[in-house]
Amino acid sequence: MLRVGVLRLRREPMSISDTKGRVLILCTGNSARSQMAEGLLRHLGGARHEVFSAGTKPVGVNPLAMEAMREIGIDISTQRSKSVTEFAGQTFAAVITVCDSAAEQCPVFPGAPRRVHWSLPDPAAASGTHAEKLAAFRQVRDELERRIRSFVGSAVIEAPR
Repeated sequence: MLRVGVLRLRREPMSISDTKGRVLILCTGNSARSQMAEGLLRHLGGARHEVFSAGTKPVGVNPLAMEAMREIGIDISTQRSKSVTEFAGQTFAAVITVCDSAAEQCPVFPGAPRRVHWSLPDPAAASGTHAEKLAAFRQVRDELERRIRSFVGSAVIEAPR
C-alpha cells in the first residue's frame, strides 16, 4: 500500500456545497471511469468543487470515454491521465475510488473526512463492436452521473484548513 501525503482538517462539519471542496477520484488506469467522473463532478458541482482524477497505473484517456461524455455535452478531451503520486502531500475533502483495484491500492490520505468507494465495471474491458463497447461506456457514465448527483446533493465533509 502506498502512503501519500497528509491531510489537515478542521473539525466543523460543512456541506460539500458550502465550500470549494477538493475531491480526488481514483481508478487504476485513470482512463475511463475516473476521467468520466471528473468531468461529471466538474459539470454537476460547478465552482463548488476543485476536482482531480488519478490512477495507480495511468494509461491515457480512453477515446470511448471522451465520446460517451461528448454525447451528454461534457468535453473531457483536455483531461489527461495522472499518477496518484502527483497528489502526494495534498489535502482533499473527499477521495472517491471507482474501481476495486484502486480501492485496494489507494494511498492512505490520513484524516480524510470522506472516503467513498463505488465498485463499477471497467468499460474499457468491454469487447465487441464499436457500438457494443460504447454502450458499456454509456452504462458506466450513467451510473456515475447518478452517484455523483447523490454525492453533490447530500455529501457532508469537513473543510480543509
